Amino acid sequence: MNALLDALRAAVGEANVLTPDQQDLIAFEQDWRQRARGRALAVVRPGSTNEVAAVVRACAEAGVSVVPQGGNTGLVVGSVPDESGRQVVISLRRMQAVRSLDAANLTLTVEAGCVLQAVQQAAEEAGLLFPLSLAAEGSCTIGGNLATNAGGTQVVRYGNARDLCLGLEVVTPQGEVWNGLTGLRKDNTGYDLRNLFVGSEGTLGIITAATLKLYPQPAARLTAWAAVPSLEAAVGLLGLAHQQLGPGLTGFEVMGQFALSLVDKHFPQLRVPLWKDTPYCVLLENSDSEDEDHARHQFERLLEAALESGLVTDAVVAESLAQAQALWHIRESISLAQSQEGLNIKHDISLPVSRIPAFCAETDALLQREIPGVRLVNFGHLGDGNLHYNVQAPEGGDAAAFLREQEGRVNELVFDAVRRYHGSISAEHGVGSLKVGHLVHHKDPVALSLMRSIKRALDPQHLMNPGRVIEP
Repeated sequence: MNALLDALRAAVGEANVLTPDQQDLIAFEQDWRQRARGRALAVVRPGSTNEVAAVVRACAEAGVSVVPQGGNTGLVVGSVPDESGRQVVISLRRMQAVRSLDAANLTLTVEAGCVLQAVQQAAEEAGLLFPLSLAAEGSCTIGGNLATNAGGTQVVRYGNARDLCLGLEVVTPQGEVWNGLTGLRKDNTGYDLRNLFVGSEGTLGIITAATLKLYPQPAARLTAWAAVPSLEAAVGLLGLAHQQLGPGLTGFEVMGQFALSLVDKHFPQLRVPLWKDTPYCVLLENSDSEDEDHARHQFERLLEAALESGLVTDAVVAESLAQAQALWHIRESISLAQSQEGLNIKHDISLPVSRIPAFCAETDALLQREIPGVRLVNFGHLGDGNLHYNVQAPEGGDAAAFLREQEGRVNELVFDAVRRYHGSISAEHGVGSLKVGHLVHHKDPVALSLMRSIKRALDPQHLMNPGRVIEP
């Protein structure tokens, strides 16, 4: 391996090849949830696409597998090395350049290591909007967002990361560079390679840059928080919001009472509204192209109709940007509050919106019957059918023992229910290594065969992030 390390140092400089005998690599070797820690042969930090290509070529010649890594904020253990000590982690964090912004074409081209928040700011400084938004936006990178096809809170209007990407630059498993950084919205010249790499989690190649869609900034943006008596009422409110707000509806989040109780318990300074007397709360965002008065009138009309029909029992509308940010901060703090409460089992599922109430009623009852005392942390992006249907250990119990003894059973019950309701076991977090073994039971066998064929064709040495997304 010394020859490989020498080649890596020649490619990126000695200071950018980190080895375990020199320093602690825990920041690169352990996933964000601390579910797994691997051991890397080395962590390499290239500063350009050509350097990424040189690193991949060196690893391919040595027969050493690579693990691409962005902000390492993923939730499915897909961006850390295994325990062999023979994998090279390729960190894209040094590649943070904004290469170009075309205001007339409404596009922005950035390198993969750009933090999502920096991408948003670059767009905002030009008077434009990049709408991808999620809780980890201060540390996740655009390359990781695209590699996992991240979702977030504005999918209901703007779509997932895939829908916000027009072109990619990718280093292939052979160390070649595909320059597909087109800003074209129409290009009907064959297979859509961009969509092949988006969502592939580094198993087919390494995204090094992307051309992204921008939008005009809305003239006004208003946020409301509503208490609803049931999930059925939340679905009814979503339909009413679509009717009355149209494309102005940019966010629609649902939060269960227990999920909000954890925020109230661990972050009491956030002052969670309306949660104590209702099973669910909903957070809505209305982005208006006219002005704030028009947006507020639309919101008030919507909430009045919802109150009259019993879809909403109480509601508050943010009176300022600071109040709106405070409401969103409550929603984004649920995962942190759940971590404060202890180890838990996370699920990132998607279902037809119409079937979500029945799914939750059946699966809640099933889990509580099979595992007495289990606590359900149910929240997510109801507007696009994505639930974070998480399971907390019984109060006062040994959470670590709960995970060891019950995680397999909980996953089996939840994933089987997802299949019965024609959903997906991964909506926006990806597959990583945590869910790879479940795909054989929950993915169409023809689809799996096609995926394996693509993997073999593009990565015949099986060196790109092995053990993730698809098994050989």
